[in-house]
Amino acid sequence: MGAIAKEKAKSVDFSYFGGAESLDEGRSPRRTAIPSPTAEDDGKSYPGPPQDPSDFLWLMTEEPHRTRRMAIMKAHPEVTKLMGHEPLTKWVVLGVVSLQIALAILLRRTHPLSPLFLLCAYVIGGTANHNLFLAIHEITHNLAFKSVKANKALAVFANLPIGIPYSAAFKRYHIEHHKFLGEDGIDTDLPTRLELLCLNNVLGKVFFATFQILFYALRPGFVRTQTFTQWHLVNLVTQLVFDYALVKTFGARPLIYLLMSSFFAGSLHPLAGHFIAEHYIWDGLHQETYSYYGPLNIFAYNVGYHNEHHDFPSVAWTRLPALRALAPEFYDTIPSHPSWPMVIVNFIRDPEVGIFARVKRKPKSHGDSSVEQPSASPSRQKD
Repeated sequence: MGAIAKEKAKSVDFSYFGGAESLDEGRSPRRTAIPSPTAEDDGKSYPGPPQDPSDFLWLMTEEPHRTRRMAIMKAHPEVTKLMGHEPLTKWVVLGVVSLQIALAILLRRTHPLSPLFLLCAYVIGGTANHNLFLAIHEITHNLAFKSVKANKALAVFANLPIGIPYSAAFKRYHIEHHKFLGEDGIDTDLPTRLELLCLNNVLGKVFFATFQILFYALRPGFVRTQTFTQWHLVNLVTQLVFDYALVKTFGARPLIYLLMSSFFAGSLHPLAGHFIAEHYIWDGLHQETYSYYGPLNIFAYNVGYHNEHHDFPSVAWTRLPALRALAPEFYDTIPSHPSWPMVIVNFIRDPEVGIFARVKRKPKSHGDSSVEQPSASPSRQKD
């Protein structure tokens, strides 16, 4: 049997496994890492039994970020100096939007199914548009400008190469995700019961990982509708005018490039691992938020610092590493993911992780939870 296993391992193309060097890597004893393990967790052993795959993990406890935020503010009151907007954001957005529009126009005479077009759409376009997804995420927290209106306008601009208007709707859904993390029927980041029933197998997980962008785009509308506002209209009209002008001037291929870039950005792309890495639970732990501190954060507005971001959503992306460094006693003891690509691989191939591996809570009475609230910061800005 040992010889057969060795022969099987030799036939495997490990270029598809995101850096894994064996078929067992990432399965056992654990898939997450701890920089400074506690006495209760040595950082190596598998800490808990697998979760029941027939249902989500329902908890009665409060989401952990408010408690940790209060503890950090008590231990390190200087953390408030890290809060506030980041002027660099608008220039990064301008550069990436310009790159995508320029490349789309340059490819106007290239067939969409040609290797060059597909390679550019996946490698450059997928990375650039994923960067814009996360730029809009950053701007949603009012972290590009002091003014709320200026942030909303920049989000509409960042939306242009994505091809489909979503920045206005995303803002309200995402603020609810922060305020009501894990609450069933409110936090639209959570999979639905129908997704659990239909996708809880290897083929279902492959489908989910391949079409993640569609799930995150369509699910919120089925779970929780929004009131159409002025900014929804601005986002919609601006995007339609841009798409029309692009097609009218240069033909359909530039728009096809941008739409393909958006699809690849939310599909089997290394950066798309963060969608699964952030809030799926692993290793039998009841931990609902995971960080990632690797080099892909360079392309992703440091969204890998996800525990830090949920603890302090008013700290801009450039200062999240400083937040972690300020409070290592809080962050270095929390399990984190060593690799986004391996998260996708483990999610698909491991029966102990799947659509079911999310924490849910029964919704509490919040009154009008759809009311948009600015991120907590030293000073509240007026629209």
